[in-house]
Amino acid sequence: MIAADLLVAQNIGFYLIAAIMVFGAFSVVTTRNVVHAALWLVVVLAGAAAQYILLAAEFVAVTQVLVYIGAVMVLFLFGTMLTRARIGTDSELNNKNWFMGIPVAVLLLATLIIALNDGFGDEQLPTDAPVVTTQQVSDQIFGPYLLPFWALSFVLLAATIGAIVLARRD
Repeated sequence: MIAADLLVAQNIGFYLIAAIMVFGAFSVVTTRNVVHAALWLVVVLAGAAAQYILLAAEFVAVTQVLVYIGAVMVLFLFGTMLTRARIGTDSELNNKNWFMGIPVAVLLLATLIIALNDGFGDEQLPTDAPVVTTQQVSDQIFGPYLLPFWALSFVLLAATIGAIVLARRD
């Protein structure tokens, strides 16, 4: 059974968003343009945020959008554009033995499915789970981990400055 009969709209939404995410992820690894790959990755990350919305985890969805789409992807695009990388289509970027990755990916997927099935089996989520507020989630994340978030912002700033220095013409 997919889920409860009352959750048909959520299931349709989940499968629709998941299909868009799978298409976007496939496009990330098959496109030959680095900028287009980054933009397809934005689609995948936005799909993850949409899945969080379906789970009624709005705070995590907003954090996903701000941190991953807003910060990391902007940094990735700036780094790509500032480091004199070839931005257009380039056939020399692909390895001639790319097809060898397909059996490795299938083996990795099989291992993941077996590990998840052995680890969780027939377990089900609890139906009487306590309600967690946004304030509790933010206190858990930003309380003890505020200093690492600040440190990460300085690392991202240093990476951006480094990319600008490398791209600058002397």
